[in-house]
Amino acid sequence: MTTEQITPRQSELAVAAATAAAQVLPAVEPLTAADAQPGTEHVTGTFAGAAIADLEPAGLGRVAVLVAADLVEALASSPLGGLDLAAATQPALDAVAAALGTTAGPARAVELALVVADLGTFTAVPLVGSGIAAAVLVTDAALEVAEGADQAAAASIGGPVGGTPEASPFSTTTPITPVAAPIAAVPTNPRGIEMLHGVDMEVTVELGRTRMTVRDLLALSPGTVLELDRAAGSPADLLVNGRLIARGEVVVLDEDFGLRVTEIVDEAAAS
Repeated sequence: MTTEQITPRQSELAVAAATAAAQVLPAVEPLTAADAQPGTEHVTGTFAGAAIADLEPAGLGRVAVLVAADLVEALASSPLGGLDLAAATQPALDAVAAALGTTAGPARAVELALVVADLGTFTAVPLVGSGIAAAVLVTDAALEVAEGADQAAAASIGGPVGGTPEASPFSTTTPITPVAAPIAAVPTNPRGIEMLHGVDMEVTVELGRTRMTVRDLLALSPGTVLELDRAAGSPADLLVNGRLIARGEVVVLDEDFGLRVTEIVDEAAAS
């Protein structure tokens, strides 16, 4: 589905949102947001993964991030186990939403073939390094709301709005095609795990586990004591993305619990 012509201010807002995303999206090189272009069904052709989030409150539209194969492959082959594309791109989607004056809901990874249908009419902004590394997609409804809020704010202080976005490497009349060769040599070393250094991970400390029947679960009440499968004094497990990577001693730091790592678990032992 093709978007109608957006206003110059909406184009500027889309570029500003993409610029914010470029600062936090995992990449092998710095990315720059180029010009905004109307979204078409061809926009996903050069990418390998996509994540979408609804803007909040409900009804403000959606935003999406398209990423190239290097990020998808880095997430899949991480030594910490397969990492979630939605979690890795959540900060970028949050940055897009913040630039539009709102917030993003939880990101969800979607099939590339479903992106256009999920967004409806939208505007695309490429993120460019040596080639087209990613793209930010914003629904036209979201841009309209952002422009309205922007105009209201400008009117309240009597100031002008506007600017001139950069030229776009995307054609507005032809489908986006994969970059056959980089414009300049793409660094070969800062890939893999280095690419993921800025990705937030959820770390869990586990004291132990137990199994219970549904009857026992329904019978839980305040004061119930559960016996875990870990002896008193045994080290606690440190898990990242559900994968055991270390063990340690539970300590108290000020009034908070902490974990003093005593053992790094190798890959063979973790599996």
